[in-house]
Amino acid sequence: GLLGWVPSVVGIGLRALGYRLIMRMEGIAAIENGVRVRFADHIRLAQGVYIDHGVYLHACPGGIEIGQDSMVMHHAELHVYNFRDLPQSRIVVGRESLIGEFCVIRGTGGVTIGDRVYLSPMVHIYSNNHVFADPEVCFIDQGITAQGVTIEDECWIGAQVVILDRVTIGRRSVVAAGAVVNKDVPPYSLAAGVPARVIRDLRTPKKDHVLTQEQSMEG
Repeated sequence: GLLGWVPSVVGIGLRALGYRLIMRMEGIAAIENGVRVRFADHIRLAQGVYIDHGVYLHACPGGIEIGQDSMVMHHAELHVYNFRDLPQSRIVVGRESLIGEFCVIRGTGGVTIGDRVYLSPMVHIYSNNHVFADPEVCFIDQGITAQGVTIEDECWIGAQVVILDRVTIGRRSVVAAGAVVNKDVPPYSLAAGVPARVIRDLRTPKKDHVLTQEQSMEG
C-alpha cells in the first residue's frame, strides 16, 4: 500500500526491500505494483524471481515457493486455500520457470512444477476434484480427491490447457493448446485433445522442418 505507487526500477527496488520484511526472500526479487499477497509469511521467493502486475498469491500453509529466476506474469493466481487441513497443500515452482498471464494454479492437493517449465497464458491447474459417484447425494457432501499435480522439468504447456488432479506430466513433454489433461503424460510426449492423449513420442524424428531461433533471425 505504501510503495505500490512508486514507478519504474526505483519502485521495484523499494518494494523488494519492503516485501523482505513480511516474506522469506533469498537475495532480491523484482515485484511490480498491484500484487496481492495473503499469508505472506508462508511465501518463499528465491533470487531473481519476477512477480508481475496484478498477481495474486494466497499461501495458506504449506505455502508457495518460487525458485531462482522464475517469472509469474500479470494477473496469474497461485492459490493455496487449505480449508481441509491437508498436509500436502502447497505450490512449488522450480528455477527458470514461467507462469504465463492469467494462469490459475490451485494447490489444495499440492502442485509441483519443475525447472525450466513454461506455462503459456491462461493455463489452469487444479490439484483436487469433487467426488460425484452417488447421484442421490449432493457432490458437496461426497468429499474430494486431492492427490496433486506434478509437472516435471523442461515441459511446455500450451495456452488454455486444463490440468486436473492425479496427473503427472513427464519430463520434456509438450501439451498442445486447449487440451484437458486428466491422466498421466509420459516423459518426452506430445499430448493433445479433450481429453488429452499422447499423439507422438518426441524422441521420434519428425520430418517437418522447424526453424531454430538463429535460423529465424538469419531469414
